[in-house]
Amino acid sequence: MATNRIDINTATVSDFEQLIGVGHLKAEAIIKHRKSIGGFKKVGDLGDVLGVGNSILDLNRRRLCCKVSNRASRCRRYTNDGLTSSELTSSRETRALLRQRSDGQIHKRNSSPHKKLTTAKRLVSSKSAFSVQKESASEKCRASTTSQAEAGPSAADTISKSFLTPGPSVTTPAVAIENDDSFQLEEENGMDGSDNVMNDSSDVYEHSDSHNDDNGDDNDDFEGSDISDSVYSLSSGQRSRIPVPISGSLMAHNIMKRKNHLYKDDSLLPAGKRICRLESSSPQTTYSNLKAPLKKAGYQLHRQRIPSKENPPHGLAEWLKQFQDWGNAERLMAVDELITLCEPTQVRHMMQVIEPQFQRDFISLLPKELALYVLSFLEPKDLLQAAQTCRYWRVLAEDNLLWREKCKEESIDEPLVFGTNRLRRRQPSPKSPWKSLYMRQHQIEQNWRTGQLRVPKLLKGHDDHVITCLEFCGTRVVSGSDDNTLKVWSALTGKCLRTLVGHTGGVWSSQMQGNIIISGSTDRTLKVWNADTGQCMYTLYGHTSTVRCMHLCGNKVVSGSRDATLRVWNVETGQCLHVLMGHVAAVRCVQYDGRRIVSGAYDYMVKIWDPETETCLHTLQGHTNRVYSLQFDGTYIVSGSLDTSIRVWDVETGNCRHTLIGHQSLTSGLELKDNILVSGNADSTVKVWDITTGKCLQTLQGSNKHQSAVTCLQFNKKFVITSSDDGTVKIWDLKSGEFLRNLVTLDSGGSGGVVWRVRCSNTKLVCAVGSRNGTEETKLLVLDFDVEDKKDKMPVIERVCNY
Repeated sequence: MATNRIDINTATVSDFEQLIGVGHLKAEAIIKHRKSIGGFKKVGDLGDVLGVGNSILDLNRRRLCCKVSNRASRCRRYTNDGLTSSELTSSRETRALLRQRSDGQIHKRNSSPHKKLTTAKRLVSSKSAFSVQKESASEKCRASTTSQAEAGPSAADTISKSFLTPGPSVTTPAVAIENDDSFQLEEENGMDGSDNVMNDSSDVYEHSDSHNDDNGDDNDDFEGSDISDSVYSLSSGQRSRIPVPISGSLMAHNIMKRKNHLYKDDSLLPAGKRICRLESSSPQTTYSNLKAPLKKAGYQLHRQRIPSKENPPHGLAEWLKQFQDWGNAERLMAVDELITLCEPTQVRHMMQVIEPQFQRDFISLLPKELALYVLSFLEPKDLLQAAQTCRYWRVLAEDNLLWREKCKEESIDEPLVFGTNRLRRRQPSPKSPWKSLYMRQHQIEQNWRTGQLRVPKLLKGHDDHVITCLEFCGTRVVSGSDDNTLKVWSALTGKCLRTLVGHTGGVWSSQMQGNIIISGSTDRTLKVWNADTGQCMYTLYGHTSTVRCMHLCGNKVVSGSRDATLRVWNVETGQCLHVLMGHVAAVRCVQYDGRRIVSGAYDYMVKIWDPETETCLHTLQGHTNRVYSLQFDGTYIVSGSLDTSIRVWDVETGNCRHTLIGHQSLTSGLELKDNILVSGNADSTVKVWDITTGKCLQTLQGSNKHQSAVTCLQFNKKFVITSSDDGTVKIWDLKSGEFLRNLVTLDSGGSGGVVWRVRCSNTKLVCAVGSRNGTEETKLLVLDFDVEDKKDKMPVIERVCNY
C-alpha cells in the first residue's frame, strides 16, 4: 500500500478533513462514531457514519486503509467481506483444492482455558531454545530457496503441482511470501480491490477455519513470541484461504515459519495436537511459485501507484498538451465525450471543482448605477430577499429611488398624512421612505384579502329614512337622506361632526371636494356647504324639478334635472354659467371632465355638449331604453341602459365602438379606470370588460355570487367591491375574478336588509345600510383595513386618496 494512505482507526480530525467531501463537522462525527464502536474493522465501516455515506467513501477509497489493534490482527481472518461474486467464486475454488489436500489430516483441537494456560507456560520455559531454533530454520530456508532457483522451471512446476494436487497423505506445506508494498491482489475485471486488502500493523495473517471451535487457540499459543505475527497455519482438515500480501516491512526470510520449527517432538504440544511435518520430497513454496494458483483462481498481481500531482499517470502531460492545441469546438467535443465516459463519482467531483468558479458576486463588481439598474428588473418580493444576501446588497436593495419606481408601477404615489403630531414625532424616519410606503401598502392589501375583520364603527343619525347619496373624502364621510338633511361624520372616531340643514325636500344627489359639499334636492335647488363650519354658502336656483344628478370638476358643477335640462354653476360665486337644453326627458346621469359634458336621459339618448357654446356636439343613438349610468374618461364614453346593453362611444366622432352584451337586466352601476370597465347589474352579476377590445375579461359569479341585484360597486387595480340587495358586501380579485370573502353580512340579509351605497378609500370601507320594510335600521358602517400601531391599537397613517 502507498505510504500516504490514512488509517481510519488512528486518523485525527485534521486528517479526515483532507478527504473529498469531508468537512470539520463530518470529521468530528467520524471520530465520535469510531469511539462508540471501539474502532473500525474495515474501510467499508466508514460508510455507516451519519453524513458520510457510500458516495463520499467511493471518492476517497484509494486514500484509506484500516489497521486494527495487534491483538485483533493476530486473530483476524481474511473473510469474504467486500468481495464481488467473481472474487468469491475464485476464492472458493482455491479453498476447495486446498481442502482436498488436507482432508483427514488434522485432529480436533481442544480449546479449554486450562490447556491455553499450559501452552503459555511451556512457551515461556522454551523461549531460549526457540531463539536457537529460529536461526537454524532461517539458514535452512535460505539454502532451500537457493536450490529452488537453480532447479529452474521444472522445480517450480513441481511445486505448483504439489501445492494444488490433492492427496490422501500429503500435508500442506508452509508458504513463504515476499511481502512487497507495491503489490496488491486484484480481480481480473479491473476493480482495484482496495477494500479487500487487509491492511494491518502485522505483516501477515494466520488463516484458520472460520467454523472451527478452536480457531483462536493457535494464536494464543504464540502470544509473546517474536514471530507469532509472521505465521500462516494451513493445517489439514481446515478451510484454507489464499494468503494476501499486505503492507509492512519485508520479511527477514523468504519462508513462513510453522509450528514444527518451534517444537522438536509432540511431547511439548498440548494434548490433542500434533506437529504437521513436511514431506522430505516436498520443496518449499515461495511467492513466485504461488502466482500460478492465484491466477487460476481468478486474480492477477500488478504494481499499483496512486496518481497525484507529483506522480501523474502515464500519458497525462501529452493528453493535456493535445487538449491545449485544439480549438474551441474540439475542446467542447472532447469535454462532452469525457463526461460521457465518466462514472457518477467522477462527474460529482467535476461539479465540486467547477461550481465555485461560477459563484461570483457580479452585483458588487458593477458600478452602483448599473447594479441598481439590474436590480430594478426584480419584483419587490425578490428585492426583499436580495437584501438579506449581504450588507452591500442590502444597501442597494433599499435604495430610495429604486423603491420609488416600484411604487409608481403599483400607482402608489399619493402623499401621506400623519394623524397627529404625537404620531409624527414617535415614528422614526426610515432609510427608504418609498420602501416603507410600499411595505405598508402591501400589508394593507393583505388586510383586505385575508386580514381579520375588525369591529366596524356604527354611524347612526338618519333615523329610519333612506340614505340616498354617500360621499367619502379624506377622513370625512357625508351622507344625504330623504329626511332633507346631510350629515358630516368622522371616519376615524365615528362621531357626527355636524348636520347640514336647509333643504325643504329630500336630498337625492351630492358631490364633495376638499371642504366643499354640494347637494341637490327634490326642492329643485342646489346648495353649496362649508364642511368645516356646516354653513350654507350658496343656494343655486334655476331648475324647475328635482335635481337628480350632478358632477363637480374644479370650481364648476354640472347638474341634471327631471326638467330635462343641464346647468353649469360656479361654486365659488354661486352663478349659473350655462344652460344646456336638448333632452326631451329627465336627465338621469351626467359626467364632466372640465372640457366636455356628457349626459344620459330617459329619452334613450346620450348627448355630448360644449358648455362654452352651449351646443350639443353629438347625439349618441343606439339604446332602446332609458339610460341609467355613464362613465367618461375624456376619450371614451360608456353608457348603461335598461335595455341590458352597455355601449362604448368615441367622444370625438360620436361613433359606437363596441356594444357589450352579457347582462340580463338593468345596468345600475359602472366604474371606468384606464381601459378597464366594471359593471354591476340587477341580474346579480358583475362583469369586467376591456373597452378597447370589447371583450369580457371576467364574470364575478359562481357559488358565492350575490343573490339579488347589485346596488353599487367600487374597484382599484387589485380588488372589486360590490354591494347588493341581499345585504352583503363582497370583495373579488380583479385579475382572476376569484371571490375572496364577504366584508359585510347583515343579519337581515335576504329578508329586507339592503346595502344601498359603498365608498372606499385605500384603507377604509363605508357602507350605507337600510331596509325596504323596516327590518334593518338605517346606519353607516365604517370598516378599517389600515396598518395598526401595536402599542396604541390605532392607525398610524391615513391615505387621502379615494378609490
